[in-house]
Amino acid sequence: MDGKEDGKKEKKEDEVVQLRREIGLLPAVCFIIGSVVGSGIFIAPKGVLLNSGSVGLSLLVWALCGVLSMLGALCYAELGTSFTKSGGHYTYLLETLGPLPAFLRLWSECFLIRPAVASYVSLAFGRYVVEPFFAPCDAPIVLIKLVSILGLTLVVAINCWSVTMASRTQITLTFIKMFALVLIIIPGGIALAKGKTESFQNGFEVDSFKLDTLPLAFYNGLYAYSGWFALNFITEEVINPNRNIPLAIICSMVTVTVCYVLVNVAYFTMMTPAELLLSEAVAVTFANRALQGLASVIPFLVAMSCLGALNGGIFGSPRMVFVAARDGHWPPIFSMIHIRRRTPLPAVVFLYPLMVVVLITGEIYQLINFVSFSRWLFIAMATSGMLLHRHRFPNHPRPFKVSESNCIAFSIILLTTFYLLFFMTQRCRWPSWLPSPWFASSSWVCLCTRTPGTPG
Repeated sequence: MDGKEDGKKEKKEDEVVQLRREIGLLPAVCFIIGSVVGSGIFIAPKGVLLNSGSVGLSLLVWALCGVLSMLGALCYAELGTSFTKSGGHYTYLLETLGPLPAFLRLWSECFLIRPAVASYVSLAFGRYVVEPFFAPCDAPIVLIKLVSILGLTLVVAINCWSVTMASRTQITLTFIKMFALVLIIIPGGIALAKGKTESFQNGFEVDSFKLDTLPLAFYNGLYAYSGWFALNFITEEVINPNRNIPLAIICSMVTVTVCYVLVNVAYFTMMTPAELLLSEAVAVTFANRALQGLASVIPFLVAMSCLGALNGGIFGSPRMVFVAARDGHWPPIFSMIHIRRRTPLPAVVFLYPLMVVVLITGEIYQLINFVSFSRWLFIAMATSGMLLHRHRFPNHPRPFKVSESNCIAFSIILLTTFYLLFFMTQRCRWPSWLPSPWFASSSWVCLCTRTPGTPG
C-alpha cells in the first residue's frame, strides 16, 4: 500500500511541474485570430490609404500584407512542428542560429516589444471605453490611462489564475470581434450591391503616389496583421501540435485576410478617400453612416477587440520568458509554475510592471516604429535559420514542410522592407528609460557564460 501511495505522489509531483496540453483546434484558431485582430483594422486603413495614394492600391496592399503574413505563418507552422518547445521566436532562433540571437530576441520582447504593444493596445482599449462618455469633448488623458491600466490588470489576473479561463476568455472575445467585423462587412456589401461604387471608380489613380511612402503603407498594414505567430509561443500546451498548429494557422490567416479586405471595401462604400483620411476613428465614422441605430455599440466592440488582442499577447509572451529561464538564459525563478493554477505565474507577473511603466511614460508611439522593425527583423532571421537548419540537418523530422521558394521569397521581401524602414527609424528618438541593444548583447555574455541547465 505504501508503495502505491508513494507512486501516486510521484505522479502528482510530475504533473505539477508541467504545463498541461489544454489548447484544442478551436481555441488555437481563436487564439491566433484574437491576437491578430486588435485595434489595427479599425485605425490602420487611414495610414495605408495615405501612403499608398489610391483606393485600389490600398486594397492591394491589404491583400499583399495578408499573403506576406500567410507565408510567414506557414514558415512558423514548420518551425512549430519541427521544434515542439514553447517560446516562439526565441526557441527557433536558439535551435537554428544559436544563443546570442535568441537572447537578443528575448531581451527585445521583455523590454521593448511586449511592453510597447501591450501599452498601445491598452490605451486603445481605454480610449474607446472612455471617449463615448465625453463626446464631443476630449476625454481626460488621466482617466484614459487609468482605465487602460485596469483593463491590463484584468487580463494579467486572468492569465495568472487559469489557462482554461484565459483560453475561454480568448474564444469569447474572438467571437465578439468577428461579430464586429461582420457588422461592418454586411452593410458594406449591401451598399455595394446598391451601386455605391464612387470610391472605386478610377481606383488606381496615382497622382498622389510616391514610391518612398509605399513601405509606410506596408508598415501600417503589417502592423494590423501582427500576431499570426502567437500560437507558436504556447506549442507545449497545444493538443496534437503536428496537426492543430498548421491547421489553425491556415484557417485563421485565410479568415483574417478575407475579412480585412472586405472591411476596407465596406469602408469605401460609405466614405470617399478624402473623408476616410479626415476620420479620427474610421470604424466609428462608418457606423455613424451605415449603422445609425448601432453606432454607439461600435466603440464597445472595438474595445473588446483590443482586450482580446491584449489577452493573446499576455498569454503568449510569458511562455518565452518561461522557456528562456528553463534553458538558463533568464533567472531560474521565471521557469517556475504555480502548483495549483498550472500557470507560469512569475513570468506573467514579471512583464506586468514593465507594461504599466511604458503606458504611464507616454513614449509608446515612439516605440512602435522600433517594435515593428525589431519584430520583423527577428522573424526574417528565424525564417532564414529554418532554411539553414534544413541544409545542416536534412534528416530532422519535419511533420509539416513549406517549399523553399516560399521561404526565400518571404525572407527577401522582409529584408527589403527592413532596408526601407531603417531610414524611417532614424527619425525616431530612442527612449531614455530603455536600455540600449548594446547593453543587451553585453548582458548576454554575462548570463550565458555557463551551459544552460548547469548550476550557476
